[in-house]
Amino acid sequence: MEPVEIIEGCVSHLPRADVDTDQIIPKQFLKRVERTGFGEYLFYDWIRDGEIELEPNPILVAGPNFGCGSSREHAPWALQDFGFEAIIAPSFADIFYGNCMKIGLLAVILGERDCRAIAEAGAARIDLDDQTVDFAGGVLRFEIDEQAKHRLRHGLDDIGITLQSAAAIDAFEAAAPARGADTRSL
Repeated sequence: MEPVEIIEGCVSHLPRADVDTDQIIPKQFLKRVERTGFGEYLFYDWIRDGEIELEPNPILVAGPNFGCGSSREHAPWALQDFGFEAIIAPSFADIFYGNCMKIGLLAVILGERDCRAIAEAGAARIDLDDQTVDFAGGVLRFEIDEQAKHRLRHGLDDIGITLQSAAAIDAFEAAAPARGADTRSL
């Protein structure tokens, strides 16, 4: 996972509320466990039917309750594989929000009016350290859990977090009885 510091560039806008994970990445494309190869199927039905058009800009501005529905990890993977590095929305489904943060896809919560203003501006700069979104209409501050911020800033996924404790894990393993040893007499 790459560390996140600054995300800036053009904004894509999806002004819909309650976008569920089945719309983000339909179930028929969930046939692999790798994190790549899903971007081409992002919003497959909506794009194919001409309901929406999206450019793979660094930032997606969406409506409230983005990522609701089933808790599929493939949804954040598809968004990231398409080219998005951050999503700004008034609210996110809890599991979707956590899945985004675990793969390095920054999810920023701002009010609906602020989201519309950023979308209208067409470009923004997100500074994770300062917890700000800077755009033509001003500078907005957002909140983020300190642990999620640490993971993002240092590019740590679940495996990276575990590897931070490698010395303690090695010490524990060294102190444990040999695997396969007869422990019946203990």
